[in-house]
Amino acid sequence: MSAPKFAVRGPIPTAGSDAWRALFERSTSDDTTVRSRTAEILERVRRYGDAALREMAREFDGVSLESLEVPRSAWKRALAEVDPALRGALERAAKNIRGVHKAFRPLGRTFTTPDGVVVTRRPDPLDRVGVYAPGGRATYPSSLLMGVVPAKIAGVREVIVCSPPSPDGRPAVVLLAAAEIAGADRVFAVGGAGAIAAMAWGTNSISRVDRIVGPGNAYVAEAKLQAAGVVAIDAPAGPSELLVIADDTADPAIIAREMVAQAEHDPLAAVVLVSTSAKLTREVERAIAALVPGEGRRAIIEDAFAARGALLTLRSIDDAIAFAADYAAEHVLVCCRTAARVAARVRNAGTVFIGASSSVAFGDYMTGANHVLPTGGLARGYSGLSTEHFYRWTTTQRVSRTAARSLASDVGTFADAEGLPGHAAAARQWSS
Repeated sequence: MSAPKFAVRGPIPTAGSDAWRALFERSTSDDTTVRSRTAEILERVRRYGDAALREMAREFDGVSLESLEVPRSAWKRALAEVDPALRGALERAAKNIRGVHKAFRPLGRTFTTPDGVVVTRRPDPLDRVGVYAPGGRATYPSSLLMGVVPAKIAGVREVIVCSPPSPDGRPAVVLLAAAEIAGADRVFAVGGAGAIAAMAWGTNSISRVDRIVGPGNAYVAEAKLQAAGVVAIDAPAGPSELLVIADDTADPAIIAREMVAQAEHDPLAAVVLVSTSAKLTREVERAIAALVPGEGRRAIIEDAFAARGALLTLRSIDDAIAFAADYAAEHVLVCCRTAARVAARVRNAGTVFIGASSSVAFGDYMTGANHVLPTGGLARGYSGLSTEHFYRWTTTQRVSRTAARSLASDVGTFADAEGLPGHAAAARQWSS
């Protein structure tokens, strides 16, 4: 039994070294080939619309599409065809997602200043949202639920779904079933960067949306970034990431299983253990070596560990927490004797799982929390998908005549200082 290769072992590598770059430079946007090819696809769709989408379906998916849109009758048939156990799991997940996201809907607020100015911020649902549901290397009905259900909870008028066509010219049956359960409004058999372009700029078949959400491969993530100047996006989401923080009380078999599970997503998945126990680190490595040969996605797992996997042994939990803040992982699993206290100190993470029984797999499918999360270190500034992404905020301001008289002099002084006499005059007309 040979141990899998890991990109980094030992202490935290020196900043700027090859090992450091393997850990911290995880953005797929650094790939110039991905950037240039994505730009070409976006331009094709902008110029030629539906015709470009049909050409790309033949080119990339090997199918000829009679219609880009999938009729609602096909969704209903798909729901009737899926295995009853899978349907039950999908419905249970959707119910949990509805419950969690309904509980965290944003609320408007009103504040009155001492001068008597009334300022209100209210959340207004977006009019139309596009949800991308991956369907390439693996099919993810869970991601479709994570995008569509919160949008409907927020009150979005129209939610459209784009997902790559399977050989029969439609997205996978399980994705269509999920669309029916989630309450999507329209589904299109369009995938990759072309789908993002269609939702961003619009075509004859696909209406332009106000925001695009959902994970995808490197081309989808790059397309969202390039389209962000014309349409809002959730966050640039690339390959899956897991950071495990562990001490000597952790179970190496459980940690190994969690790391293997996340590594199977993608050859560029980033899976890292930071442990305060060298003994635990060795045991986790042995446990991974025992698991990997029997895995159905073994090649993907081995590639992920070799490209972006790491086994790091640090001096203290404080060091591990500091590393977590710099690394800014999509998922953080805390397996320590004081897991709740450690988790409370973790910053810059898409989502934090507290304790060994809080498997990341539960969050991927069933807890109701959203699994569409920032990757590539972008958790430093982005948050995971939530109902908040499906609103825009409108601010209103009411200045009474009494308040206007109170503000007039100081506003005039400000405007004079900034060389804006028209502003000063507009304010001072209320001074008496």
